[in-house]
Amino acid sequence: MTNGGDRVPIDAQQVDAPLSRFAVFLVLGVPDRAEGLDVVREEIAGIDDLVKTVGFRDLNAHLSCVVGIGARLWDRLCPDARPAELREFPLIVGPTHTAPPTPGDLLFHIRAERLDLCIEFERLLLDALGDAVTVIDETQGYRYFDARDFLGFVDGTANPIGAELAEASLIGDEDPGFAGGSYVVVQKYVHDLTRWSDLTTEQQEAVIGRRKADDVELDDAAPGTQAAHKTLTTIIGDDGEELDILRDNMPFGRPGQGDLGTFFIGYSRRLWVIELMLRRMFLGDPPGLHDRILDVSTALTGTTFFVPSNPVLQGLSTAPPDAPTEEPGGGTPIGRPTPHGGASETGSAGSEEPGAPDDAISERTGDGSLGIGSLRAHRDTTREKGTS
Repeated sequence: MTNGGDRVPIDAQQVDAPLSRFAVFLVLGVPDRAEGLDVVREEIAGIDDLVKTVGFRDLNAHLSCVVGIGARLWDRLCPDARPAELREFPLIVGPTHTAPPTPGDLLFHIRAERLDLCIEFERLLLDALGDAVTVIDETQGYRYFDARDFLGFVDGTANPIGAELAEASLIGDEDPGFAGGSYVVVQKYVHDLTRWSDLTTEQQEAVIGRRKADDVELDDAAPGTQAAHKTLTTIIGDDGEELDILRDNMPFGRPGQGDLGTFFIGYSRRLWVIELMLRRMFLGDPPGLHDRILDVSTALTGTTFFVPSNPVLQGLSTAPPDAPTEEPGGGTPIGRPTPHGGASETGSAGSEEPGAPDDAISERTGDGSLGIGSLRAHRDTTREKGTS
């Protein structure tokens, strides 16, 4: 398998696992204890063994688990090198709504056609991790009718398919030491369904940008006027092509508690694309005209993770001999990679886009191979070039 036209060999985690009937989104923290870090290394490196142990009970249930690692934990596990765009989720404060950043060192995206397999996998995983971790958020998602959310619209229609899937979701030769990896952003939204139901179907369709019954796209609003959610989350590159992400959102909730919402999870080759989508939603495009879906959907969480390729994930099982004894610190953003795949040199996604986050650009190089050994070589090469 290769990533688009880059011809980079890929041994990726199951980022592209088919949409499932059930999922568990498990976000964990990892306290600053050296012995706990060793446990985390061992368990995440051997995650496929646990998938096989539980999934063998029903192969038709297609149990899978994707592991994501936050910036702070990544710096503890692998202080030698960091994926080019890995940084913490940014605080986005709009004139009306806010996207808050929330803690998270590990993400386990557990999927299957049976909820009991998801729960059994999670139970055994938490038993193995023990007090090396703390549970920050645990959300059970499920397919609702024909992949709709509680707002009544189909979710994920614009996902890439076929060869476009890897191109959109997996890092290529622009960051060769981490090729086959992915960036993933998660957010938990709760809905005010009473307020939503006060809108007519036509008003709801204008907010989303699609027809409710058959999911057909509506025409974009005139430039400079209120844009639909569909339009605000569409990012166009300099070459005129859309820069896709892979969504696997799921509804969650308990009607008896009035707690109904959507768990957003987006995988991307380019983290800045998701960040730009969120900036357009919360700040508006043009500024001030925020995404009207936020008037009924409130973001409670926001966390960013890096999903390593299988060789890199497995290579994390052994601590590097020169690893510091204390946590090196805070996951400081190092910026996006040198523009690639349609992003302009200033980070903008087309002449009308406001651009990627204003962090310093950090060019990354490496030997193109995978695993911890190559990450060290990758680190040494970048230092020789005068980069951090």
